[in-house]
Amino acid sequence: MQKTNIKDGANYAPVGQVKKVVKPNEFVFSVAFLDHGHINGQTNGLLQAGATLKYVYDNNTERLKEFCQRFPQAIIAESFEQILEDTETQLVAAAAIPSLRANIGKQVLLSGKDYFTDKSPFTTLEQLYELKAIAEKTKRFYSVYYAERLHNEAAWHAGELIKQGAIGQVLQVINIAPHRLAKHKRPQWFFEKRHYAGILTDIGSHQVEQFLSYGGVKEATVNFARVANLANHDKPELEDFGEMSMTGNNGVSFYSRVDWFTPKGQTTWGDGRTFILGTQGSIECRKYNDVGRQSPASILFLTDQSGEHEIDCHGQSSFPFFGQLILDCINRTEHSMTQEHVFKAAELSMLAQKLADEQNQ
Repeated sequence: MQKTNIKDGANYAPVGQVKKVVKPNEFVFSVAFLDHGHINGQTNGLLQAGATLKYVYDNNTERLKEFCQRFPQAIIAESFEQILEDTETQLVAAAAIPSLRANIGKQVLLSGKDYFTDKSPFTTLEQLYELKAIAEKTKRFYSVYYAERLHNEAAWHAGELIKQGAIGQVLQVINIAPHRLAKHKRPQWFFEKRHYAGILTDIGSHQVEQFLSYGGVKEATVNFARVANLANHDKPELEDFGEMSMTGNNGVSFYSRVDWFTPKGQTTWGDGRTFILGTQGSIECRKYNDVGRQSPASILFLTDQSGEHEIDCHGQSSFPFFGQLILDCINRTEHSMTQEHVFKAAELSMLAQKLADEQNQ
């Protein structure tokens, strides 16, 4: 496997410690639709947890070539239908154009396989409600690569500390999520809102998922949402700035800012930060960069009743989500992430986007 590119967020593919939960060929997955580079992170995670990669499909020969150079064990499928009909493939991982992800997932679930898509998993609420019903009917998993928590060492460790009661009851979650635009490298669909559905739907789904996870939130109310194109008027459908506020049904508050303003001088593709306030302490995650000190970085700062603690998480994780997902698919459990959680994160981010869009009309 190739090392991750810390300057390129679109192709950021973390490599963690290998911790296999299955033997070779015990869990087989195939890959399709390589429109977003996150597919490499999805594939890395599954392989390091012991899954066996079989087929890959895409209609772009250059993308296929690059994927097979990275993962030479992959067999090029002649069609997507070949993967859907393959009796060995148990899960299909995909990173298609966002507006197409739901329909691809529909085909996967109806074929009797589980689906693992890049975020955002939907671009409309109608897609979400349809796929939620199909997932319930077929008893197949519609899983989502919410990588900013699932594939980041500090973000994952924060969740473990919260479960252990390290900061008491969570009161508030704040996420700051700047990204590097790299405008010249982006495909045309990236700038067309019908395809990406807005910055809160897209990047924002990561942030809402963390709010739900850290705060133990099952439902929330959107208090405020705003999106704008502040500095990229040559791409009129691009939203380069977004922010939102929510309150969970358990009283936990949430604020997030998402943007495409990471400067060229920053070593990493984004300086993502998470701040979690609890009744007995607080956590700060510097997820990708520790400005002026360390890069790449994944550092957690814990302040609790005993003192102040800096925890260097970089390179220390096997990213347990992927092993949990594999075992969920085999055992039909929901330890990696419940379907309720998957759909609620996407729904709330789209409801925030809807509010922001309505205010811009």
